[in-house]
Amino acid sequence: MKRISQRNDFIRWTILAAACLTFFGAVPARGDEWRQFRGPGGQATSDERGLPVRWSSRENIVWRTELPGPGTSSPVTVGKRIFLTCYTGYALDATEPGDMKNLKRHLVCVDRGTGQIVWHKQFDPKLPEHNYAGEGTYHGYSSSTPTSDGERLYIFFGKSGVFCFDLDGTQIWHTSVGEGTHGWGSGTSPVLYKNLLIVNASVESGSMVALDKTSGKEVWQAGGISASWNTPVIVNVPNGQPELVVSVHDRLIGLNPDTGEQLWNCEGVHRYVCPSVVSNNGVVFAIGGGHTSLAVRAGGRGEVTQSHGIWRESHGSNVSSPIYHDGHLYWASDSGGVVTCQDAATGRTVYQKRLEPGSGLIYASPILADGRLYYVSQRKGTYVIAAKPEFELLAHNVIEGDDSRTNASPVVSNGQLLLRTDRFLYCIGKP
Repeated sequence: MKRISQRNDFIRWTILAAACLTFFGAVPARGDEWRQFRGPGGQATSDERGLPVRWSSRENIVWRTELPGPGTSSPVTVGKRIFLTCYTGYALDATEPGDMKNLKRHLVCVDRGTGQIVWHKQFDPKLPEHNYAGEGTYHGYSSSTPTSDGERLYIFFGKSGVFCFDLDGTQIWHTSVGEGTHGWGSGTSPVLYKNLLIVNASVESGSMVALDKTSGKEVWQAGGISASWNTPVIVNVPNGQPELVVSVHDRLIGLNPDTGEQLWNCEGVHRYVCPSVVSNNGVVFAIGGGHTSLAVRAGGRGEVTQSHGIWRESHGSNVSSPIYHDGHLYWASDSGGVVTCQDAATGRTVYQKRLEPGSGLIYASPILADGRLYYVSQRKGTYVIAAKPEFELLAHNVIEGDDSRTNASPVVSNGQLLLRTDRFLYCIGKP
């Protein structure tokens, strides 16, 4: 184990001292809104209470809505509406994917209270896309979660471009951030910062791109974003300016979100990276590749592995992103169904437990709410774990009659959960 120990006492204090962070530059959201991938600030945590612990097809299902097609993007909520994306026409069956010429993408608006579809947009993609074969079948063609500033909705469809709509479905602008493709597809989600919409276009152009959110015009572009399938995160730096942090092949990178200038970089995950980072009080935590987890203090300049690195350990997750909570990191391995808790100050493993009954693959990132962690497996339901450094399985929930795949992270909304599978969108909790 590689450890940088000179600053341990200081780092331990700074990590444990702060219980929350303020997301600088975002349009304020109501407490019951979840407007981007992994919710406010991309941290996957909510302060809502009263969320369900147990559910099934006969218990705690408020409504369910059949969707036009599958997708791995998460829903987002704005006021009384829910927005999510789907695809149809191609890649509905891995053994017989069909003709790519029939591929369509969809944007769906759902009434939050009733689950009724309010409006539905259909898109003709720019072809060819990646083939739905082999590893290309992992997630499909609607993997990017929308984001909203409360007035407009922003959608990323890979090489087909970035779209802006008003909340009634009227298109305002459309622009390209590159036309590259990859056998694993495109999967990052856009984030908002001040007047900018920032997109990790690693697959499409090997770059991070910032667009004016009003016009769609490019404001800056930063290269060197390689083998990166994760959504960037705005990190608050104590006594400093916010930084945009993304995990790429070999490196963790901090950018100036106003200009795209690279501020710092450090040793990262030595392969492609899917999990997004999380942060607390200026400390960034990254995992990846099934064999790496690390902590680095933001705010440095240049190569900062030695000067700002805190710890590095030899285990991590290949797909699912972590959660920071009360001095600990929590995450799930994509295969094998092992969940891990780490001490955030030292990287020490507090527990590693295999979910029972077996979970199979977990690609969805967990969320934290009401003192509980929600881990969603592809085909074996949702596991509810107590958010504490002692493993306690509170419930294992399976919705009978829906055997479709689930890769999307759940969403917290008004004391309920929104969970999408390849077939349905569910509202789970008390009416």
